[in-house]
Amino acid sequence: MILQQLSEAVGVSGREEAVRKIVLEAIKGHAEDIRIDAMGSVTAIRRGTASEGRPRVMIAAHMDEIGFMVTGIDSNGLIRFTNVGGVDPRILPGLRVKVGDDLLPGVIIWTPIHMNRDQNVVKISNLRIDIGATSNGSANGKVKRGDRVAFDTQFMELGDTMLRGKAFDDRVGCSLLVDVLQGGPYPVDVLAAFTVQEEIGLRGAKVAAQTFQPDLALVLEGTTAHDLPNPTSDPDDGDEINPACRVGAGPALTVMDRSMIAHPGLLRLLRHTAEENGIPYQLKTQLGGGTDAGSIHLAEAGIPSAVISMPCRYIHSPAALLSRDDYAAALRLAQAVLQVVTFDAVRHG
Repeated sequence: MILQQLSEAVGVSGREEAVRKIVLEAIKGHAEDIRIDAMGSVTAIRRGTASEGRPRVMIAAHMDEIGFMVTGIDSNGLIRFTNVGGVDPRILPGLRVKVGDDLLPGVIIWTPIHMNRDQNVVKISNLRIDIGATSNGSANGKVKRGDRVAFDTQFMELGDTMLRGKAFDDRVGCSLLVDVLQGGPYPVDVLAAFTVQEEIGLRGAKVAAQTFQPDLALVLEGTTAHDLPNPTSDPDDGDEINPACRVGAGPALTVMDRSMIAHPGLLRLLRHTAEENGIPYQLKTQLGGGTDAGSIHLAEAGIPSAVISMPCRYIHSPAALLSRDDYAAALRLAQAVLQVVTFDAVRHG
């Protein structure tokens, strides 16, 4: 598992170079036709053992992460910024970040509570990043408009089964896809796509799907596990939340989200394969968010698509949590379905 390397690399949408370098090194010798397309996605093919009669399967995972972009510098050297991807401004004050290509350490600042008791709404436009500069001139030599800003988070193990790190959406999918390519053999051709710019519009996946023109597609993702106590409920009433999915209950299979409805045949095959192999899984039915499958399934004349997601707590934040057991189950499922998938799975009717 190279998840730690991938998690700690900085790759905010549009600047995925550091992640791409790790991916290219990891898949060297495990795939053919390794290329970097015009968008910056990495594509590769792992040839199957079957001579004919098997579908070509695209598997996608996105390299980019949410973050920020420098928009200007104040006269006192503080840095203005905006979000890249979906970020909740309420979590930002006081966070450590890395700024620009040189990964300069910085802190997101806000008016202290002692001076700001009446303001309850956090807006990114009111926040600044402090890199220790004292003037516009001193900051200008180190930071420029357009520079990306990422969370400064160290990967670590929590207990025996939990992992903590940034950008599990979707470095966990990238790690799983690397493991798939390093495993096998598989009867089908695996068309691997480590995509870019998912967080700002599922962009790299669309180009990769049009290039590959696969028979079907699977997307490996990190997804929201809101399996936390409900602060508005009365514990004496036994009021329980209805989370999108739970950490520790196996990979989540998407039924529907805001970007797509999973192909019923592929979803059925995933469920059957998991049950036949004793792999735990859960269904994701809440409609929040989307994945690269949203653009892949609309590419060309339409590509049957499904999603295998890793439940992650605190997603789109400085530090998410996931389970090693869920990771192992997701990898087993992805590899198992590649052994049995046929064209029958993607036929309607």
